[in-house]
Amino acid sequence: MTVARVTRSLATAFVIGLTLTGCGSATPSPTGSAAALGGDITVYAAASLQGTFTELAASFEAANPGTTVVLNFAGSSALVTQIIEGAPADVFASADTDNMARLTDAALGDGEPVDFATNVLTIAVPPGNPAGITDLTDLTRPDVRLVACAPEVPCGAAAETVAASAGVTLSPVSEESSVTDVLGKVTSGEADAGLVYVTDVAAAGAAVEGIEFAEAASAVNTYPIVPVTGSASADVARAFVDYVTGSGGAAVLRAAGFGAA
Repeated sequence: MTVARVTRSLATAFVIGLTLTGCGSATPSPTGSAAALGGDITVYAAASLQGTFTELAASFEAANPGTTVVLNFAGSSALVTQIIEGAPADVFASADTDNMARLTDAALGDGEPVDFATNVLTIAVPPGNPAGITDLTDLTRPDVRLVACAPEVPCGAAAETVAASAGVTLSPVSEESSVTDVLGKVTSGEADAGLVYVTDVAAAGAAVEGIEFAEAASAVNTYPIVPVTGSASADVARAFVDYVTGSGGAAVLRAAGFGAA
């Protein structure tokens, strides 16, 4: 072999070696890594989730600067009716499984709902408990102005269950469309007592007092959440659901008094 041929062969081998070395040391492809989220979503959530979801939405936005979470709180039955009728929701979080079933039966759930929290009822009374309420049976007294949720609302359905468990008949002077409305009647002095969730009493602080009763265990409400089909920001909706159902969401919910699902 001539000197010229040897030189060309060595040069070729050197170039091939550099090419192979470069391929082996290249930065791995980002395929499969989480891309930056961007987009707005509207979350329809049960009224009892107002405090926790407000906190979670803010921390989710902070972790994902390209996103905006708009929150709409009301009774679960009203929310699912609005979604079925075409309201532009991206995520639905219900205070019970029955109203979630209405959504999925209408083929409006994008995937399987995930249970993320539980809650039970307690009796809310004004500070000092002027009516002297001690247990569930006291709510049947004719001198007690009781306020509860309407039966189609999860907290109302739970109230009916605990009453049946205790063998009593409750006769509220007012039936409200959300648990926050019940609490408002108590804090404003329009009611002597209201059946609300333990988390509502905890969130109200000194504005009310809570009276626990044994029959509450007969009506444990489970909270499911799911993205809504047709979302223009489906990736953000799914990420928010994952955030709520993950360890960060669980910590916020447990701190507010919600039980594990």
